[in-house]
Amino acid sequence: MTTNHKCIPNQGFVSLVGAGPGDPDLLTVKGYRVIQQAEVVVYDRLVSEDILALANPNAEMIYVGKKLDFHCVPQDQINQILVEKALEGKRVVRLKGGDSFIFGRGGEELETLAERSIAYEVVPGITAAAGATAYAGIPLTHRDYAQSVQFITGHVQKDGREIEWSSLAQSNNTLVFYMGLKQSSHITRQLTAHGLDADIACAIIENGTRKEQRVFRGKLSELPTMALQAQSPALIVVGNVTQLHEKLHWFKQD
Repeated sequence: MTTNHKCIPNQGFVSLVGAGPGDPDLLTVKGYRVIQQAEVVVYDRLVSEDILALANPNAEMIYVGKKLDFHCVPQDQINQILVEKALEGKRVVRLKGGDSFIFGRGGEELETLAERSIAYEVVPGITAAAGATAYAGIPLTHRDYAQSVQFITGHVQKDGREIEWSSLAQSNNTLVFYMGLKQSSHITRQLTAHGLDADIACAIIENGTRKEQRVFRGKLSELPTMALQAQSPALIVVGNVTQLHEKLHWFKQD
């Protein structure tokens, strides 16, 4: 196993694990293995109960749940928990929904570990944009509809800068907005103001890959109204690929 080279003998080890978008069967084999080996599991709100049940029954389970506009445990305290548990010599799993490096602050947490010379590894997960759209029958790219795809956070950027909307407003592009429900009106205004057709197709995928999954479809101009019907966690997908949902949806909820 290859890890970061900074390591102190007799110290613990941290595995940053992406749990995937919701369906427990989408957890990777390596993710499954390290969760079972962990002595401490530090997990977020979006990690399913089915995945948590895979942990060693003797493991210490630490909930640091995050949801929109509320963090049960502030990020700096989460970082400190990881450091303290590793310094106790424990095998620690930091378990996040989706993929830890896509709007998951995984990089920030690893920076803290690296600064303290704590050994770590990264176990990628299926990000929500890939998993939820696949379960909704919406290909992110398609030769007839979209030649590129971009992932965007709906949250305000840390330094307050605005998104480069002009680069996003391209009709042959697929846009996937994470955490964007509350910003749906702003997203619609900005995209149309920068030239994107208000009639372009879009979708909202709620609880993607889970048995509670719901898909709302309409035009970009209708996005704010659609968002009122949906609940977090949800993805907003803007682009003509969303038209394929009716033809390609395959996921049958129980």
